[in-house]
Amino acid sequence: MSTSLWCGEPRLRARWFDGRSAQAQAVWAWLSEDGRWLLLQALATESNEGAAVLARHASRDVVWPERLRHGERQALLPDGGMLCEDPAPEGRQNWDDWARRSGLRDSLTVRSMRSWRLVGVSVLLSAGLLASAWVWGIPWVAQQGAALIPAAAEQQISSEALDYVDRMWLKPSTLSEAQQELITRRLAAVVRRDEILRAGLEPLAEPLPAYRLHFRAGPKALGPNAFALPGGDIVLTDALVELAADEPDIITGVLAHELGHVRHRHGMRLALQAGMVAGVSGLLVGDFSALLAGLPAWLAQADYSREFEREADLHARQMLQAAGISPRVMVRFFERLTAYQRQRGQDKSPLPMAFASHPAHAERIAFFNAAP
Repeated sequence: MSTSLWCGEPRLRARWFDGRSAQAQAVWAWLSEDGRWLLLQALATESNEGAAVLARHASRDVVWPERLRHGERQALLPDGGMLCEDPAPEGRQNWDDWARRSGLRDSLTVRSMRSWRLVGVSVLLSAGLLASAWVWGIPWVAQQGAALIPAAAEQQISSEALDYVDRMWLKPSTLSEAQQELITRRLAAVVRRDEILRAGLEPLAEPLPAYRLHFRAGPKALGPNAFALPGGDIVLTDALVELAADEPDIITGVLAHELGHVRHRHGMRLALQAGMVAGVSGLLVGDFSALLAGLPAWLAQADYSREFEREADLHARQMLQAAGISPRVMVRFFERLTAYQRQRGQDKSPLPMAFASHPAHAERIAFFNAAP
């Protein structure tokens, strides 16, 4: 018999390790009537009620085991000893029965794990929290954190990302120096007018971060394109210059859009969001190295969100208006780009961050059409 009732108190037959010897002692264990003490007595016949009490511990100081399907029941005693279930096959069941009859309750965690309703609610709450963090939390933290990133670190990330796309897709530009100089000067003039206007309307407005314009030739699949990287590096393809050769204001409009990404530090915010997601993954799997090594490649292939595109479009429209250029030039660009892609059977650029990888949705066309 592994459990017994002496003086109305449920008793358990168990093994006791006193913390000094590796030899287990067979004992009876029970809780005092008020539940404050755990008492251990040498194993004897049930009639031997006068046997000496070997140990007494405050029950609140005992680390009681959780009632799980597998694993030996072991209670950790405050003096370093241990109380273990009887080795008999029914030892675990006897322990659980004794604990129930003695008034020992499972922890809230164990009780929750045994309730499918609570488990279901927990799963739903966890999914909701993760979704909220992804939709609102991580982007907000990334936005605040981007302003704290040193310019040198941002430029290093941009340089590595540019090296990556140069190796993977881009080639040196075939445009003449005169063509490159003309586009550069036109953009600089628009930026200057925008800064003057912003200074008049918003004296404390943050100036446009430094930018660097790079001209590149790309594969046919990349097509007419432009994209901005963290740190202010903007790449313009020869194919886009060719597409708008007769209307240079289109090129200025596209570059103004990319400057919007630079002003709002969208590239850095994407990198931070990737880092935070990877940080959570690293906590789960314990490996951060793969993401850190591949961040420039990931960034080069990242896709701007619709929110980022709206901010960049608004920035382009404001810059064009400040320079006296009709924002409707962007509508004509979308029309030409759509015709170009249909003619070549191309729906999307292989470089997600590039401008042409974002379809000219009716919303964007209406946005530029609505400009005065």
